[in-house]
Amino acid sequence: MSSLLTASLRKLLFAILAFTILVRLLTLGAYPLTDNTEARYGEIARKMAETGNWVTPQIDYGVPFWAKPPLSTWLTAASFKAFGVSEFSARIPSFLLLLVTGCLLYYLAMKRCGTDYALTAAVIFATTGLCFYMAGGVMTDPALVVSTTLSMVAFWQALTNNDRKGRLWGYLFFMGLAIGLLAKGPIAGILTLFPIGIWTLWKKKWVIVWQRLPWVLGTIIMLVIALPWYLLAESRTPGFLEYFFIGEHWKRFTENGWRGDLYGTAHLQPHGMIWLLWLPAAFPWSFVLIIQLIKMLRRRSSNLLSLHDEWIAYLLLWVIAPMVFFTFAGNILITYVLPGLPAFALLMAEFRRTEITQDSVADSAAKGRGWLYPLIELTTPIIAVLVIFLAVPHVSEKKSHKNLVARYEALRATTASQLVYLSHRPYSAEFYSRGTAKKVGTTDEIMIFCNNTEQDFFTARGGDIEKLPQDLRTRLEPVGEYGDYKLFRDRMKRNSDG
Repeated sequence: MSSLLTASLRKLLFAILAFTILVRLLTLGAYPLTDNTEARYGEIARKMAETGNWVTPQIDYGVPFWAKPPLSTWLTAASFKAFGVSEFSARIPSFLLLLVTGCLLYYLAMKRCGTDYALTAAVIFATTGLCFYMAGGVMTDPALVVSTTLSMVAFWQALTNNDRKGRLWGYLFFMGLAIGLLAKGPIAGILTLFPIGIWTLWKKKWVIVWQRLPWVLGTIIMLVIALPWYLLAESRTPGFLEYFFIGEHWKRFTENGWRGDLYGTAHLQPHGMIWLLWLPAAFPWSFVLIIQLIKMLRRRSSNLLSLHDEWIAYLLLWVIAPMVFFTFAGNILITYVLPGLPAFALLMAEFRRTEITQDSVADSAAKGRGWLYPLIELTTPIIAVLVIFLAVPHVSEKKSHKNLVARYEALRATTASQLVYLSHRPYSAEFYSRGTAKKVGTTDEIMIFCNNTEQDFFTARGGDIEKLPQDLRTRLEPVGEYGDYKLFRDRMKRNSDG
């Protein structure tokens, strides 16, 4: 197969890919875990590593976290065990999961159209805004995208290889589904089987799909891998299966402002909002695609996107599956777009490959356009560096209690002095205090700490402080302000620095 890129462009793309990966790796520990999502999952994993309870994730000591399966928590807890508790060790599993996803994408593209095509797709994927962000996010979505990508890649490879290697890919398809069940639950199967099912019916491939994939044995293998944890989790904490399958996988998406959420708040969005969220998620390539489509309409050409091509149809269904599924969901997040981004990168590489094939080598305009993609690809890591070093300090002050906990630890006379939150205790406070930050809700509970022999520290939002009795407020000496929260110490029990 002839080369799609010049030697200089190929080297530049390799350099951009390496630069993007390096920037993401080096910035994993550059900012604190933020509330609510990152700090919550980080603290759940920290508790797992601390308690040694690898079956039931805990939102608080002794309180099970039923919202998600444990794969991401297992990986983060294992990282804490290996590298210690830190922002870097909390985020490195997500980085590695997205790296594996990129490798799967690269392999599929290389088998399809060669190294240049694969390199183009890999760079586009790495420089897509949501992909870059999620590679450093302590969340469950990176594990989900590995599972869906493995299944989608394996399905295509199983269909296009009628040999032992194809049979192996067939089993890997079900391995991907098993990983998905442990990563986020049935949604992994839906986001995989939905586009595959539509494609199979559309292209009338049901016979070959039945023949090339080991449906019976593969399903058994999938259940053997994933089912034991579900049964064990239900036996340890009865009620899990009902909440997880009925609450998290039905009511969350069908009831606007679902009130049954035990662990957070519903993310109410208008129906169809997922399509608009795709624009920033796929930035900057979403806007490149829009420009490409406008050009096609002006030229009245469909050469760049033919749905008669089975490969193009497969990619398109893979891309839009998350948006289609979540169109009528009442509670959505931008991260729900992630499983379709590997296919989007392949689709954009397909656009680029077709452009290069159609353009004349002697066309100077075409040569100039060859450098346009690398310039766009550089925007993501450059913007990321600017955001991290300019905006994150401000965001960290508002969205994380790392600095507040550090101030408390610097001022306390002994480790017996406690940090007490009034009414609301953010997850980041739990994470950075290693689970020692307390929470109280009544004046009597506060007085228990005021009446002991140690100088304790109290923190609350301004409105919560104003609700306290006057005589109690006069005892609290302000020692710091962090976003909406203020830190106080008991002025009637001075420590050695006072």
